[in-house]
Amino acid sequence: MSDDEDFSLEGGLFDEPQDFRPPPPEEHFVEFERIIDSNKNLNNPNIEKINLKLVGKSPLWGHLLWNAGKYTAKYLEDNSDILIKGKKIVEFGSAAALPSLICGLNDAKIVIATDYPDPELLNNIDYNIEHSGYDKMNKIVSSHGFIWGNDVTPIVEDLQKKLSSTSEDDKFFDLLILSDLVFNHTEHRKLLKSSKELIKPLEDKNKPRSGGKCFVVFSPHRPHLLKEDLDFFELAKEEYGN
Repeated sequence: MSDDEDFSLEGGLFDEPQDFRPPPPEEHFVEFERIIDSNKNLNNPNIEKINLKLVGKSPLWGHLLWNAGKYTAKYLEDNSDILIKGKKIVEFGSAAALPSLICGLNDAKIVIATDYPDPELLNNIDYNIEHSGYDKMNKIVSSHGFIWGNDVTPIVEDLQKKLSSTSEDDKFFDLLILSDLVFNHTEHRKLLKSSKELIKPLEDKNKPRSGGKCFVVFSPHRPHLLKEDLDFFELAKEEYGN
């Protein structure tokens, strides 16, 4: 080849073939079947199954419905008269927001389902709220982007706006739901900080159960790290008392 000949390649040298990478996982659906207690006066007992949309793939685990989430939903429903009815509720790490939806179906006052402020995750929660089959769900349950440990003021303002209230009592929640979160060992202190700031304080310091409740459910994803999971509760005692 002479020096004055043009040298060129068709296409980009580093272009990948169109089908070189597998397509990203698609959103999918899972079904949760409620066990309806005929003795309970549920808002909408005709909704026997909840069809949940999950994102295709998420590094934040929002693409899965873990057993802990199913157990949380069932326990809340079984104890709805005590834990849910008329209560102000916030859920951390909601993903598909199944526990929040169950609270909405069981006469909660207000439910705020929070997760990392990623548009795909929050849009997915909104979809599940809108397609729950319960026409009052979006008046009770809403989504909110939140990073554990950050300023909780926007959540408090959201709560007060929904309640049309500025009272001191309406700065706090009666129930906090932490379902399958304690495997995030580095986030324990942040989770506890946010929980402490949002939970309803004790009405009587001599009565440990006179304030809000923090419902923590987990399954040991890595059994060899069970102690690290349980450290969440030890840290709670050390920093915030019994």
